Amino acid sequence: MNGEASPHRLLHWRIALPFAFVALIWGSTWYVITGQIAEVPPSWSITYRFALATPAMFAVALLMRRGLAVGRAGHVLALAIGLTQFCGNYNFVYQAELHLTSGIVAVMFGMLMVPNALLAWWLLGQRVTSRFLLGSAIAIAGIGLLLLHEARLSPLGGDVLLGVLLAVGGILAASIANVVQANETGRAVPMVSLLAWSMLYGTGFDAVFAWLTAGPPVFPASPAFWAGTAWLAYAGSVMTFPLYYTIVRQLGPARAAYNGVLVIVIAMLISTLAEGYQWSLLAASGAVLATVGMVLALRARQD
Repeated sequence: MNGEASPHRLLHWRIALPFAFVALIWGSTWYVITGQIAEVPPSWSITYRFALATPAMFAVALLMRRGLAVGRAGHVLALAIGLTQFCGNYNFVYQAELHLTSGIVAVMFGMLMVPNALLAWWLLGQRVTSRFLLGSAIAIAGIGLLLLHEARLSPLGGDVLLGVLLAVGGILAASIANVVQANETGRAVPMVSLLAWSMLYGTGFDAVFAWLTAGPPVFPASPAFWAGTAWLAYAGSVMTFPLYYTIVRQLGPARAAYNGVLVIVIAMLISTLAEGYQWSLLAASGAVLATVGMVLALRARQD
């Protein structure tokens, strides 16, 4: 189905339920990650996450009777997605959460549509409208206010600027993966099969990166760590990625991206309750501007 689905389709329960489910799960993963970087090096935590997720994703592909043969071009694409999405993106994100609250990192990732649109314009020839640019500018201003509030409080005692730069690196890595998987090769390969191979290659990249930067693997004894890892692997990766890309195919990428706005609301609420995120007029104004700007930008992509 094309990306010009009628607006009321989002209200259909077959779309609304998975839409809300994905947002709820992904909104929670931002906070769960904070518990994964306290006991082991972040790079090994990521490796464990996708080492658990990869076999499960292959099992999903087999249960759905999707062929695992993706051809040479499919494997090259899976390598690229594995490197950018399941290695680069997550390593940047986990490192960013050493310096910023999970809610702030989630808000920054809400701007993923900006590099997505620019890369899609550059690589796929998709038009960027003036209304989209206006909405993006408003959202960026809102995120700037949130980051200013964060810099004043610095609740984790970390380097806020470094956290911002790491989060931007994660956004760019995820954006590259988003755009390259939308090419002709990606559309010709079953989504779950492509995800399975991408996770497999990404896990390999993660393990090599972890060993080179953090030394031999560290296996914590804490049940909470492994429970969090399982949640991120099975709920945050295996269950949600196929659902999300199904939503993309049903609604089109523009309307499906509204999911990111709902993710931010959930992540900021969890950050407030669990991390003691301190709201102020500055932070509240930033959150409102970011949300309004993102909605305007996403609506503009339908023009």
